[in-house]
Amino acid sequence: MLEQTAPAVPAAAAGAPAGHRLDMDGIRIRYGQAVAVDGVTLSVPPGEILALLGPSGCGKTTLLRAVAGFIRPEAGRVLVDGRAIDHLSPGGRGVGIVFQSYALFPHMTAAQNVAYGLEARGRPQQEIRAKVEAALAAVRMEGFAGRRPRALSGGQQQRVALARALAIEPAILLLDEPFAALDRALRLDLQLEIKRIQRRFGVTAVLVTHDQDEAMSMADRMAVMRGGRVEQVAAPAEVYDNPATPFVAGFVGTSNRLHGRVEAREGAAYRIRLDLGASLLAESPRGFAVGERVLLTARPEQLALRDAGDPDPAAFPARLRQSLPLGPALMHDVEAGATELKLHQPRQGAPPAPGPVRVALLPDARPALFAAGDAA
Repeated sequence: MLEQTAPAVPAAAAGAPAGHRLDMDGIRIRYGQAVAVDGVTLSVPPGEILALLGPSGCGKTTLLRAVAGFIRPEAGRVLVDGRAIDHLSPGGRGVGIVFQSYALFPHMTAAQNVAYGLEARGRPQQEIRAKVEAALAAVRMEGFAGRRPRALSGGQQQRVALARALAIEPAILLLDEPFAALDRALRLDLQLEIKRIQRRFGVTAVLVTHDQDEAMSMADRMAVMRGGRVEQVAAPAEVYDNPATPFVAGFVGTSNRLHGRVEAREGAAYRIRLDLGASLLAESPRGFAVGERVLLTARPEQLALRDAGDPDPAAFPARLRQSLPLGPALMHDVEAGATELKLHQPRQGAPPAPGPVRVALLPDARPALFAAGDAA
């Protein structure tokens, strides 16, 4: 029985939220000869949202399906509160799932959809009615209990799917691209709603997404995946500010890639001579030898336009192609030789005219520095 094998989240009224710990220990999954997940180890503390972020085919959805019990790994374990759950069926793991496609039964009302998991577990009817009402109220859908999915909008269907997942009081909540089918404004509303509910119930959650903005706004930590492996796990701000690899720097946010060579070590920083002509300082926890080829990745807001005649040796010549207004900011499209750059600056007055400019690294910028061989 579920109650004997997998813990459940307490109802909000029971007191302070208390989630459960999820561990993925050395998970390895193959499809034929192709390795989809390659020895991934991740821990999700109680009450945390962990986002699995990466491009299509990186293994994030496969890993989620292994936690849910839909796929059996060839190696590794899935544990909740230190207890392995690999031997349990999907229905016996205490896991609630919200899919991209909603997966609602079209012939059932919203209330019947929410009740389905409880009925499958053999709960008493009085308990089912109470939990269905509470779950629909939590997602603000109590007024739509009698409607079938075709009479609901996409956002409303997703709320019902979330209520169905919460009704079973899951130990772990899995969110598989839950906003991909929604428009931008509705996505933001539901992101806020799900995070509010997750905080209220204290449920531990794993979110799969390819949308970096979604991961950064919702997650307590992000695991950036590539080729079945995790390249970095950290808080969203840490991943953005201090990417562990060039891939992470380019996938999470926009990043400008500047190649150069180490000229000297100056205290905690390195003097870098860029191929584009500038000489600048960059700090890095990594060790580099004088003369070594390096790759510097700078965020659009870390670079600034200068006049074409600016003599600053830390600036290099370029050409401004166009400037695009983005709300209170301007995005500058710049080319420096064969290198295309994006610069992001506050919008003040009219946009500058296209033509010759210089580009400089802002004094307080902390770009990431990698060995040139890491750029592949």
